[in-house]
Amino acid sequence: MQTTFAEDYRPPIGAIAWDIALNATCPVILYELSKHFISTSELTALIVATAFPIAKSIFGLVRRAQLDPISILVLVAIAIDAIAIFFGGSPRLLLLRESAFSGAVGVACFASLLLPRPMMFYFGRYFTGTDPKRLAGYDAAWQFPHVRFAHRLITTVWGVVFVTELILRIIMIYKIPAAAVLILSPVLLGSLTVATMIWTFRYATSVRRRASVLLSQASAT
Repeated sequence: MQTTFAEDYRPPIGAIAWDIALNATCPVILYELSKHFISTSELTALIVATAFPIAKSIFGLVRRAQLDPISILVLVAIAIDAIAIFFGGSPRLLLLRESAFSGAVGVACFASLLLPRPMMFYFGRYFTGTDPKRLAGYDAAWQFPHVRFAHRLITTVWGVVFVTELILRIIMIYKIPAAAVLILSPVLLGSLTVATMIWTFRYATSVRRRASVLLSQASAT
């Protein structure tokens, strides 16, 4: 019988677009409200603006109620936010915090290429679901060279995307006003992430289909 792990998975593009819209508007609103009603300090306004992404990350972690790979990244992001706010720092440092985290994940992607299985193998396994047959098929597919190549290619692409995000954020921070960075960053960087996700799921689906056929043939013999 053909394994079921190759069934198509459609990324939640609508939910991602809504997430980008929230991240592009709520911090800016909090920033402007702080400027008008709390303090004219740029640092204070940026600290207030970080309240939304921190609260949103905590809510997402509580909703999942488990330490999966996504939750671990959320925990690290919250820790970076908390450290940046606790120790203060310049407005540029606060603006940089999210992309500094992304840059670190990008470096981790490249470093994981030296391990037996790269980072995105485990993210792919998480998105495969909890069905034992699908997970067994996913794990068994690792024996095929094209599957191993695909996992390493996907990990490399995401490493490039995360590091590129850091570079783009640094350029914006030093070239345009803070309010503009708060507006443009989620849109530009979010669009880059969405495009990479679409490519990842389409490419991974084609790889899984081929692996599923090979597994079925091996099972038949």
